[in-house]
Amino acid sequence: MTTTGTLPTDSRERLFTRPFVMLGLAELAYFTADGVAIYALPLYVTGPLGSSTAAAGLAFGAFAVVALVARPFAGRVADTRGRRPSLVAGALLCAVCMALTPLAGGLAGVVALRLVLGLAEAAFFVAAVAALMDLAPPSRIGEAMSYNSLGLYLGLTAGPPLGELLVRAAGFTTAWLAAATFAAAAAALAAGIGETRPTMPDGPGGAGEPGVARDRHLVHRPSVPVGLVFLASMVAMGGFLAFAALHAESVGMANASVPLATYGIVVVTCRIVFATVPDRFPPLRLATAAVATMAAGLGLVALWPTPLGAVAGAAVMGLGITFSTPALFAAIFALAGPDERGAASGTASAAIDLGIGLGPMLLGVVAESAGTPWAFGVAAGVALAGAVWALALTQRERVAA
Repeated sequence: MTTTGTLPTDSRERLFTRPFVMLGLAELAYFTADGVAIYALPLYVTGPLGSSTAAAGLAFGAFAVVALVARPFAGRVADTRGRRPSLVAGALLCAVCMALTPLAGGLAGVVALRLVLGLAEAAFFVAAVAALMDLAPPSRIGEAMSYNSLGLYLGLTAGPPLGELLVRAAGFTTAWLAAATFAAAAAALAAGIGETRPTMPDGPGGAGEPGVARDRHLVHRPSVPVGLVFLASMVAMGGFLAFAALHAESVGMANASVPLATYGIVVVTCRIVFATVPDRFPPLRLATAAVATMAAGLGLVALWPTPLGAVAGAAVMGLGITFSTPALFAAIFALAGPDERGAASGTASAAIDLGIGLGPMLLGVVAESAGTPWAFGVAAGVALAGAVWALALTQRERVAA
């Protein structure tokens, strides 16, 4: 029996191995901690710290800037030092930042901790995606991504109401300590996974020694064309998430959270029910259809400015994102060797940071000047441009074959 890293090759013939399940649980714990912070942070900054909503926005977004810059470096570390050290270090660093937040003393201290949290986010997320690609059988990558993403979605869904419950029942300090506990649990789970990075026969110590990534660039260049499709989809998604509730209020919905809840329910349900679908189609072709579906959902919201239109568009949008992310990750990692997965993960996840950051800013300007329907129309146009570019890449792929 040959080995890959410290995991036996024959354990990779099936998807639901012990390391795969533990990785999903680690991500669930980590993103539950994030979810608690999503609820608690703005209220903590504007409440006990006595700062403004603008300061809350600064504190909230500070980590994303560092995470964006750090992701390529985190990918290099994951490729050269291994996935498990990055997973454990990122989760432990997150736990420390959460635990120290109630002791920060003021806005400057909180912002400093959020900047450090950006390093934790980059290390953990990039290594988690690379580890997932290590663990998933090549024929089941899309299915693996569908199931694995549930940890992120469920954590970010459950974390805010849990944070609200803790803050109301016991105060902010308890909520921050609970978030730290979840992050520490993620570190413990990650430590038990084992090293997933494949051994490379050309390693410095010969056979059996970890290989050195061939791609010495911080950005995984073969991933960039597909990454542009990913970026377009994330700009569209970021704009939708930022303005769905505001649009719901503007069209007279009594409960403005219904479109977002509809979107979340569709994504989680469809990723479970249709988990095997992404592996049945060429990744770029599926991505083209999925991003075009996102454009259709956003167009529906823009052209049908009623409560029913908002809900229907959110459902179609959710259907598109169900398949777009697994398909695009599969397309990106098809271009990366086993010793380049960290770099590819860093490049792909940078598109997430850019998209979720740029989407609200771009569409916020449009919404301010022309209204939310126009903002969703522009988002639909961005997604449609991404679908057209994905179609062009499929044609290029076909010619190359």
